[in-house]
Amino acid sequence: MSTLQTATASHHGVSDEAAAQSASLALPTALRYDKRALSKAALDDINALNGAAPAAFTWQLIGSWVVIALAWAAAIYSSSPVVYVVAAVIVATRMNILGLLVHDQAHLCGYRGRWGDTVVNLLAGYPLLGLTVETYAQIHLAHHRDYFGKTDPDFARKSGRDWTFPMPAGRLASLLLKDLLGLSVISLFKGKAAAIEYQEFKRPNATPKWVRPAFLVSLAIALTLLHAWFYFAVLWVLPLLTVMSAIVRWGAICEHVYGKPNDTIESSTPLILPGPIARVLLPNLNFTLHPYHHWHPGIPFSALPKVHEIYQKEGLVIQENVFNGYPSYWRFLTDMSRGKIN
Repeated sequence: MSTLQTATASHHGVSDEAAAQSASLALPTALRYDKRALSKAALDDINALNGAAPAAFTWQLIGSWVVIALAWAAAIYSSSPVVYVVAAVIVATRMNILGLLVHDQAHLCGYRGRWGDTVVNLLAGYPLLGLTVETYAQIHLAHHRDYFGKTDPDFARKSGRDWTFPMPAGRLASLLLKDLLGLSVISLFKGKAAAIEYQEFKRPNATPKWVRPAFLVSLAIALTLLHAWFYFAVLWVLPLLTVMSAIVRWGAICEHVYGKPNDTIESSTPLILPGPIARVLLPNLNFTLHPYHHWHPGIPFSALPKVHEIYQKEGLVIQENVFNGYPSYWRFLTDMSRGKIN
């Protein structure tokens, strides 16, 4: 286990005094990882899982749009404010799936071939308005390469008081409420814009530059002809800027505990097994099996549970340090007795 400390807090608008008061959290290590600890048979089984999984990818893509369409239809035909709110939340959960599919495509785990990135952009990235496979890949692959280092864009963006744990439950709840109210949108886009300066990873089959503007123009024309601007604003843009922001923050918190430069994957990445209700209401494409993704980034989301099974069979999973459900992880993050004030 390691002790996580606040990093570059003053750079992100937090005073030196506030940074000095930041807490440091020891994350329980859930995995005994060393490639030498894996048997040859286990390593061969894991390596066999590498590569694109277009069938599972397509299933999630189609399923997400079906759920979105049903939520839209229910809200529009009911004309009930309550149904509109519920529909907006459901739409945001499926927006999250679309974003996670862009993530998998960044690793070429969805579609390969000439039009792979273009299809994912058109059906998953562009609809989220500020996301493309190309720009996301620049940020995310740099994060993998420079994990928690000086040139890791994720580590740079997620430092300071808002990303330092343990954190009082009230403060964490207030951050999520701020997201739900759409008050974090500007800071979110500023962080993304700053990270897009990374242009080191060339896509083998990048989408032609004219496709995105053509998509946006076509969308505007369709919304105008269908007199659907109101529905687009209320059932797409609003969930994107509010509920989706909260989901993205929680996902990032479940992804890593930030704070200590040059930390290792196993000591900064929790292993979380969401419960059955969470898997239905907030599906995450196995994203909380995140240590395996970093160690085996060429394996698609659909195969990560198999990787987990292999690690369990090899005796490399420390079961008592696995978080069973989001509530247990929330309690851990907000237990102020776990950290020591610097």
